[in-house]
Amino acid sequence: MTLTHSPGALVGQSGFASPADFPESPLSRALKEPLLLGLFLPIQAGGWTASTLPRTTDWRFDYNRDLVLEAERLGFDLVFALSQWLPKGGYGGVLDGQALDSFTSIAALSALTRRILLVATVHVLYGPWHPLHLAKFGATLDHISGGRFGFNVVTGHRAVEHEMFGWPRIEHDRRYALAAEFVEVVQRLWQDDEPFSFSGESSWRLGEGFVTPKPRYGRPILVNATGSEAGIAFAGRYSDIVFVTSPAGADIDSALDALPDHTARVKAAARAVGREVRTLINPLVICRETEAEAWAYADAIVAHADPRSPKGFRTLDSDAQAWKGREGRPDPYAAIGGNIRVIGSPEQVVAQFEALKRAGIDGLQLSFYDFKPDLAFFGERVLPLMRQAGLRGTPVSLAA
Repeated sequence: MTLTHSPGALVGQSGFASPADFPESPLSRALKEPLLLGLFLPIQAGGWTASTLPRTTDWRFDYNRDLVLEAERLGFDLVFALSQWLPKGGYGGVLDGQALDSFTSIAALSALTRRILLVATVHVLYGPWHPLHLAKFGATLDHISGGRFGFNVVTGHRAVEHEMFGWPRIEHDRRYALAAEFVEVVQRLWQDDEPFSFSGESSWRLGEGFVTPKPRYGRPILVNATGSEAGIAFAGRYSDIVFVTSPAGADIDSALDALPDHTARVKAAARAVGREVRTLINPLVICRETEAEAWAYADAIVAHADPRSPKGFRTLDSDAQAWKGREGRPDPYAAIGGNIRVIGSPEQVVAQFEALKRAGIDGLQLSFYDFKPDLAFFGERVLPLMRQAGLRGTPVSLAA
């Protein structure tokens, strides 16, 4: 079968199955939780915080492997890692660009874990990616992981990243049109029983393409991180989980004011094409036994802020639209990082999580300043309170 693509001819007309359509899939199991719980791995130097205050956080694989195994033991639903292609020196200072590749790192974890969902970020428009690559690699990892592997499909917003691969940055909305073409073909490769050919708007072609094995539950999990109109339309059509940020900045009160309308818009985009999606956000959590201790720690992080990293961040041209609402907003705690900040005692942290759920957030992808000890404290002091509040169900043994 040969297909010649005209714009919009394929998009949304194929009715591909999602792993959420299979009641026995790992994704369906996770979606039974009142609030999804994930860990945003620090596979890049500095994690999300440009501060020199001493900590254990490390981008190396062994450190991140230990975090994943502990998150799985605690009953977390998923782990997630970003992908970046930065010039020498990265953003500068603490965020110096040392980083593992997301796809290969998460793939390595698929054989080391048993229950937790694993989501790797891939820039589908960069360099050598071809739909056959992603389809074959994804189906293989789907089988290795038992249906727990997923892709965060991104298009790249920094000019320097496109230029590193040898061409100018593609215009924002066109990136999503090309990504839609890519994902449509990948989904066909995952689910069609016969070979097919394809010629479209992008530079790659498919000649009688076919992939085995087929994924166990229709396809791997698909995620998208976005905030623009084009990105939300793309995510609503293809993603199971949409990674959102706060349009009003990282301050929790401002975020809670803005998120209900934003999350409703994301979910409406999916329902307009007959689908349902879950929203996920990245809080950076600073939790101590008392509110005073938590804010003292936050102040210490800010007091050690590294000015080189934010300066470098601003010099790398980006056309990302998800962060536009933060422009011109004074934020004395900006050095802490994260899409939003959740700071306080265990009880206060859980209260803020409850407020995020009421604002339309379906899941939390947590990050910390000092990951290992902060994750241990979270598991000991915060998780039990989340269960008491009805945000998490009864933990399931790894032996189950």
